[in-house]
Amino acid sequence: MSDVQRLKLLRIALVLLGIVCLLLYPLMEWWPSGWRWHEGYSDYPLMIVGVYATLGVFLIRASRDPLANLSLIWFTVWSSLVHAAIMAAQSFMHPDHMGHLIGDVPALFIAAIVLALLTPRATMRTA
Repeated sequence: MSDVQRLKLLRIALVLLGIVCLLLYPLMEWWPSGWRWHEGYSDYPLMIVGVYATLGVFLIRASRDPLANLSLIWFTVWSSLVHAAIMAAQSFMHPDHMGHLIGDVPALFIAAIVLALLTPRATMRTA
């Protein structure tokens, strides 16, 4: 795959992931066993929705010029891997959260892998 093709696919992936981040609240309502970690009242869902909605906006903005936003993209990759690993471990520790192993956990792993594969590695820049 050429660099031009990878960059085009990266732009598409950034927009799609940004949209998913913006749709986190509806996903929590539609499939709570796969996307929501609390039943009943909790301050947590709104907090995490706010963080991911903000990330979604910035990922969509980054799609315009991915090379100028490599730090954001790599932050998204690594934070998604860490977040997914923690959630996976918590799912195994709490059997009532096993639905997350087919919901938000693989979604974060897939997002991280796709972005990592499509994102160019830092290149040497001449001064």
